[in-house]
Amino acid sequence: MPFALKLEEEISIPENIHVNVSNGKIRVKGPKGSLEKEFDTRKIAIEKMDGKILLSVLYPDKRLKAYLYTVKSHINNMFQGVLKGYRYRLRVVQVHFPMEVEVKDRKVLIKNFTGERRPREAPIIGDVKVYMDGRDVVVEGVNKEEVGQTAANIQLATVIRDKDLRKFIDGIYIYRREVIE
Repeated sequence: MPFALKLEEEISIPENIHVNVSNGKIRVKGPKGSLEKEFDTRKIAIEKMDGKILLSVLYPDKRLKAYLYTVKSHINNMFQGVLKGYRYRLRVVQVHFPMEVEVKDRKVLIKNFTGERRPREAPIIGDVKVYMDGRDVVVEGVNKEEVGQTAANIQLATVIRDKDLRKFIDGIYIYRREVIE
């Protein structure tokens, strides 16, 4: 294989999206909301031209090539988020004790988890919407990272310690990740 002095990737901008690129900072605005993310411009050049975003690296090695494709994936996730949005569904599983789950003040409160007196708390990250739908906790938003981290915080808040995990299956578990259609 010949050695490439420059590696370039193009990302076409979808129709209903407005993109602004300046000094490595990308602002994406669409029908569901807006996102902003900053990338390291010492490693990669980001330009907007003719309805496309051009990513380029001079003298690409293995790490720079990986970084370029990571930036490309982040930008595509931003486009997907502002066009459609992301949703995680978590199931509330209770066998031993009746558990109460409530959303209050940018936190998810889990009351009476395995008979504990103090409620467990899971923080809601960023501009993410969390609500109850029957036995499910639904987490929605436009930023894939914030939605995923909020869902992970809720699941991690109900980790069982000092009990037999084969018998105590109580908790809140992620069971579906989806793009909102």
